[in-house]
Amino acid sequence: MKKIIFICCLVIMAGCKSKKPKTNAPEEIKMTKAETSEINSVQKSKAYDLGKRVLMTCNTSKFKPFNSSEATQTVIQNTTQDKLTKTCLKFRLKYGDFKDLQFVEVQQSKADKTNIYRFKALYEKKIANKELRVTMNEDNLVTSIKSLDWIDKF
Repeated sequence: MKKIIFICCLVIMAGCKSKKPKTNAPEEIKMTKAETSEINSVQKSKAYDLGKRVLMTCNTSKFKPFNSSEATQTVIQNTTQDKLTKTCLKFRLKYGDFKDLQFVEVQQSKADKTNIYRFKALYEKKIANKELRVTMNEDNLVTSIKSLDWIDKF
């Protein structure tokens, strides 16, 4: 009798097992590292120039806003003098003056046809390990600019 009750309890517990809810998470975008020969030198140069222009704001406190031939409307609206000044104050206190960008690699996304240019930001203080990612679309427009802590892998 005890065995029957024990088996019934196991069957009931197995039947009451909660189900995991389905999530409609978007598929992960596949990124591939581009070879040096595949890199569009004009786009790379533009990404470098625009990224450097943003970080040079920290030294000069003057920012020439992006125009529609350089960046998407979203980037133009989000990259303002006020936002850059707040970020630059933190960076300047912690890392010192911005010096230059060092090109590291390009990650390509075939799905949305964008290239993410990774630059290592060089600052006055050697403790600075910052990365600047400039995302360019197929029309050579900046779709995002992001500053992160440096990591070796993408």
